[in-house]
Amino acid sequence: MTPHPTGDLGDESQQFGLLVNSVTDYAIYMLDPRGVIRTWNPGGERIKGYRKDEVVGTNYARFYTPEDIATDVPARNLAIAANEGRYAGEGWRLRKDGSRFHASVVIDPVRVDGVLVGFAKITRDVTERYLAQEQLRSAQHELLQAQKMEAIGKLTLGLAHDFNNLLSVVTNCLDLISAQPHGEVSDKYIRTALRSVERGALLTRQLLTFGRGHELAPERFDTGKAIRDMHDMLQRSAGDAVAVELDVAGDLPSVNLDRGQLDSAILNLVCNSRDAMPSGGCIKITVRLQTERHPDDPHQEPGRFLCITVADNGEGIAPDDQARIFEPFFTTKTVGRGSGLGLSQVFGFTSQSGGFIRVDSTPGSGTSVALYYPVAE
Repeated sequence: MTPHPTGDLGDESQQFGLLVNSVTDYAIYMLDPRGVIRTWNPGGERIKGYRKDEVVGTNYARFYTPEDIATDVPARNLAIAANEGRYAGEGWRLRKDGSRFHASVVIDPVRVDGVLVGFAKITRDVTERYLAQEQLRSAQHELLQAQKMEAIGKLTLGLAHDFNNLLSVVTNCLDLISAQPHGEVSDKYIRTALRSVERGALLTRQLLTFGRGHELAPERFDTGKAIRDMHDMLQRSAGDAVAVELDVAGDLPSVNLDRGQLDSAILNLVCNSRDAMPSGGCIKITVRLQTERHPDDPHQEPGRFLCITVADNGEGIAPDDQARIFEPFFTTKTVGRGSGLGLSQVFGFTSQSGGFIRVDSTPGSGTSVALYYPVAE
């Protein structure tokens, strides 16, 4: 018998075996009709970390996450392949060391004379592609959100200036009227009108702060002492049914902030927490010095930030609403209970001060809003 010349791959079955065993970027293996692994290639070992003797004879469901196993995803995927001629999809899978990777999976039924004898399964690790797509989607969403907020800010700024001019005219007219002789009834109406004008002026300041048209007046002060001095006022605003607790760290550095705007921001958060606890509860204000990386500049070195956290055990915020809470005029409160500008003021002031905000809320468990302000070295 003449020997095969050098480089001859042999018959078709030998060629197929060499092909499958030479592939390392794909896990290619056979399953029996119940999902038990019958073959294993080097690609499976590279991607999933198991040697051939560790997996052959075991069910392929071992590669799925506990969440998928609980909902019977492995058996459902085999059923789809058997009934529809193929299953193709993506999802998270587990390696031998317990780490997760995002897999692109194809399962084809193998039939002999029309009888299902098993499945051919191909798995590819697409984690890098998946994460890149997620980062792209996140960046696109953040860009759209920034453009929307910028447009709303410009509109708000223009409206606030016009409204402020109208309030000035009304205030001057009321001042002139009050200087003229008038009776007790007229004096009552004038005072009522002036209080309404003051509320309108507060609304204008909130609009200007959100639209970044309000000039801040930063000053250096002890934030811990300032918040302790606010405690009585915050407790009165929260009401008797809500307890306001302070947890202020000692030896906090002084910061350069607009103190009036900071007081207003904390008061806004406390009032929101109070409204989220109609039956009473607890609001805890924590002040700490933390080292953080600014989310708007992830490549920047971490810096020192003063973190003021206002947390409650109230109703929480619905997930669909959490992305909109800083939009002007957006509110989950009933008509007449809020203008939807309180958190916009907090957002505008914090952004203008070079800081950022993190919100953590679970419906039924409460809300925590953390304000981060840079500490000048």
